[in-house]
Amino acid sequence: MANLIVVSGPQAVGKMTVAEKLREKLGYSLMTNHDSIELSIKIFENGSSAQKELNLAIRENVFNLAAKNNIDMIFTFITAFNFQEDLDYLNRLRKIFEQTGGSFYFVELISDVKTRLERNVTPHRLDSKKSKNNVEWSNNELIESMKKYRMNTYEGEYICENHIKIDNTHLSPEVVADIVIEKCNIQKERGI
Repeated sequence: MANLIVVSGPQAVGKMTVAEKLREKLGYSLMTNHDSIELSIKIFENGSSAQKELNLAIRENVFNLAAKNNIDMIFTFITAFNFQEDLDYLNRLRKIFEQTGGSFYFVELISDVKTRLERNVTPHRLDSKKSKNNVEWSNNELIESMKKYRMNTYEGEYICENHIKIDNTHLSPEVVADIVIEKCNIQKERGI
């Protein structure tokens, strides 16, 4: 049985750094949303149908292999809660891991726009996400996307049983990871 922890939230909310702390503490494998994005745009033009298809294929294969081989995973993902296709996608991921007897955890991060714009230009983020190195474009995308996508749930809205919402505006990634582990009662990877 394999577990999947999805760390969600808008751009630059801290998904990657929280996921990295969870990986350190739990021993889970980690795939950020940009792992497949960066590879697919290295091969195909960003936004093209081939790039989008490759991005999805990489993710699909990773999750199926993890579930098949009992590998616990962490995945970062921006969820557009106003788009049913994103909710359907998360439901498919949940089923892949629950069919193995594992659990699906959804960690939703919230932070104000000012903090997110500050985090958008940190060296670690820019080193890890080459497509974000055009800071002017990236900052503009962060602002403009809020007009089209609802990237956080409403108060009292939950997408699954193990859904935890954390305002991490003033919390370190380590503290957030500890909160997730404690509230979800997640155990360290077997054998570590």
